[in-house]
Amino acid sequence: MIRYLIVTSDYWIYIYQSHILTLPAVSLYHPVQRPPVDLSRPVVRACKIPVPSHLSVQTVWLETLNEQEDEAKSLVQLHPDVFDVPPRIDILHQVITWQRNFKRISYAKTKTRAEVRGGGRKPWAQKGTGRARQGSIRSPLWRGGGVAHGPRGPTSYYYMLPMKVRALGLKTALTTKLAQNDLHIIDSIEIPSPDPQYLVDLFNQRHWGESVLIVDVNEDMPENILSATVDSKKINLIPAIGMNVYSMLKHDTILLTIGAVDFLEEKLLWQDSRYTALYPFGLPYSDFP
Repeated sequence: MIRYLIVTSDYWIYIYQSHILTLPAVSLYHPVQRPPVDLSRPVVRACKIPVPSHLSVQTVWLETLNEQEDEAKSLVQLHPDVFDVPPRIDILHQVITWQRNFKRISYAKTKTRAEVRGGGRKPWAQKGTGRARQGSIRSPLWRGGGVAHGPRGPTSYYYMLPMKVRALGLKTALTTKLAQNDLHIIDSIEIPSPDPQYLVDLFNQRHWGESVLIVDVNEDMPENILSATVDSKKINLIPAIGMNVYSMLKHDTILLTIGAVDFLEEKLLWQDSRYTALYPFGLPYSDFP
């Protein structure tokens, strides 16, 4: 099955199992293009962390969930080291594989010849019968016997990726979603009605796809949006601290609040300058902000 894809202007890059396929772009899923950014509009949020001189900020519209009409009036600046990094398909593949395996435990278990009931008596004499010599009816050669070299669960598939690889995977996923017009910045997650149909109609009107992931910096969500999404299988809420590559690529559209953008930029950009010549590698994660 096809895991995920990255869209460029002329080609779609698919990752099928361990093979990378590059195919001409077709209109299987094509979100509505954003209106061109009017730089004369007021900027509600500027980058708090300095931007290198050789890079330019990413400017996008600030949207809202309080109104059905999509009238963007303000702008938001995004840091290019988080939302405009070179695409690394290999990093996405590594992070996705790690996310799906590091919590996996296989409970498959088979019995050896010593664990199968019976077989303690030698079935026939060693010599004189004309048959092949046998010492137990529970040998792996016999039907109903033990299994040789079978799985001996529970087996853990736990392993960890380096922190910089995981951070780069998040940056690549955010960059990919923004390039596909599948990442939108909203002012808040407040909605006027707890009716689930309100969000469904809103997302259909704005052509945000069938599945939407809403990210806020706070773990305590407003009551209206909790009631509107509690029974939905395609509209999910997640705090910014729980952002991960697999969830982003699994949804058609990502909605980030301004607080979530500040949180992600602070944490991800800190990884770029985290390690110094005097970093205490014997105490991992002791320097978290």
